[in-house]
Amino acid sequence: MTAATLIQSILNGLSESGIYILVALGLTLVLSIIGIINMAHGEIYMIGAYGLFFLTASLGLNYYLSFIISVLLVGFIGVLLERVFFRPIRGQPERALIISIGLILVLQNLVLTVAGGNPKSYYSPYTGVLKVAGIAMNWDRLVIVGVGIVLLLALFFFVRKTKTGQAMLAISQDREGAALQGINIDRLSAIAMFMGCGMAAVAGAMIGALLSITPTMGSFGLMKGIAVIVLGGLGSIPGAVVGGLIIGLIDGIMPVLTTTYLSNLISFAAIILIMIFRPQGLWGHE
Repeated sequence: MTAATLIQSILNGLSESGIYILVALGLTLVLSIIGIINMAHGEIYMIGAYGLFFLTASLGLNYYLSFIISVLLVGFIGVLLERVFFRPIRGQPERALIISIGLILVLQNLVLTVAGGNPKSYYSPYTGVLKVAGIAMNWDRLVIVGVGIVLLLALFFFVRKTKTGQAMLAISQDREGAALQGINIDRLSAIAMFMGCGMAAVAGAMIGALLSITPTMGSFGLMKGIAVIVLGGLGSIPGAVVGGLIIGLIDGIMPVLTTTYLSNLISFAAIILIMIFRPQGLWGHE
């Protein structure tokens, strides 16, 4: 493998890392604030892609406007799911897990009914390839890396520098103590669900310009998202970033050296080994 091929593989891995991190951050926010692993998070990711497709292809709206509307709509869908399904059973993770699995089937079949089962596709404004020193990089992938970095920095700023973010941090550390301090758990749970689902929608909308979208595409997003948060440490935002980078780079580099199937085997074998020697994950706490 030449140096140019290696660099291009790393860049591809970084773009995949951007998608994985956005999905994992959404899962992490929901887990930290609401206390559940939302198994329907992959379907939220999928709806983000379909939302952009319908707004651009069916309604003929501008791509950027469609992107914003899709993300906001999916965020509000997340708020609705939190209010109707998860808030009444707060503190009952087993019931929440069963409900979220049921939501997978509901959302998949809803999209199948509306859009059908045939793969859909759309183009972003970022067409073409950037070539530098023999390295070719798809503009769509470069945009994914850029958007991922911007959203990640915005999230860190929000959590560390705003009162709402500090309140979320307090809830993630001690829910009962935060409630006793007068923090509105219901309000912040809705905000966390909106943000988490919104980031998943961003990931789905961006990946739809690279790959065909289908009603079952959420299973892959969920699988990678859970792998990332397990590797990085459940409930850890820095862990989600580190885990996403590791898995994304493995998925970007290893197919060049071996095959895609072996690449997936290697990434999950790495997770199993880390879980054996550090069960709390790379960034988790005992």
